[in-house]
Amino acid sequence: MADVPGPLSAFIVGEIRRARGSAGMTQESFGRAAGFSASHVSAVEGATRALTIDFIKGADRALSNGGLFERLATKFGTPSWFLPWLDAERGATQLRYFEPNLIPGLLQVEHYARTVLRTVESLTDDEVEQRVEARMSRQAILTGERRPQFVAVLDEAAIRRTGDGLGGIMAQQVAHLVAMAELPHVHVHVIPIGSGLHIGLSGPFALARSSEGVWVGHLENQLGGDVIDKDDEVATLQARWESVRNEALPRRQSIDLLKEVESHHGPQ
Repeated sequence: MADVPGPLSAFIVGEIRRARGSAGMTQESFGRAAGFSASHVSAVEGATRALTIDFIKGADRALSNGGLFERLATKFGTPSWFLPWLDAERGATQLRYFEPNLIPGLLQVEHYARTVLRTVESLTDDEVEQRVEARMSRQAILTGERRPQFVAVLDEAAIRRTGDGLGGIMAQQVAHLVAMAELPHVHVHVIPIGSGLHIGLSGPFALARSSEGVWVGHLENQLGGDVIDKDDEVATLQARWESVRNEALPRRQSIDLLKEVESHHGPQ
């Protein structure tokens, strides 16, 4: 589970393994009840295969524990509504993100992520730190061996945001965007403020293409988010992607604009 910090993921796997043993279940019998093969169970327990929300839900079913492990993952890792998307994100060969107001989580630096998460008043300080750690861990997909092609379209307003205490954070954040945008598999495109109104201003969205060639989308709102997998709805998101991508500057011009904005924000 890429969204859950390593120690938490290892803790949940360890607790599942102990609960399986206490129930007198072999990996094979546990797998049958959870909906996974014995080899899959062995790989998860041996940390050679990622822990996913589907596996956690299967473990809860097999152990009849009322959803204990899913609650643990949600409480100390990431909201449950986001977990299915993270499974799609982690296995994607192509990722497309559009953000009109913020920097996408996969491109955020730690200080920026912490500042954004602190705007959620219901989160405690510990929960903010847990989610920052989770977000930083999630970014490993962009530097691992199976790196997806990653394309992000941002509105210029997102990179020019200012305010008390934001100057140094935004300078660091935009410098990171420049560094990431120079990588061959990462493309960052900026929609200039002068472009005026466009369809993307209605909200952020993302698209992920699996190794089987299947696209799924993700929509966020103030209360949560949804994975979009119906063909007609995915097609609508793909059409909107083409629209916002066409509003954005080419890759090199976008990097030049990022560098100009970086100098505007000044030193940390």
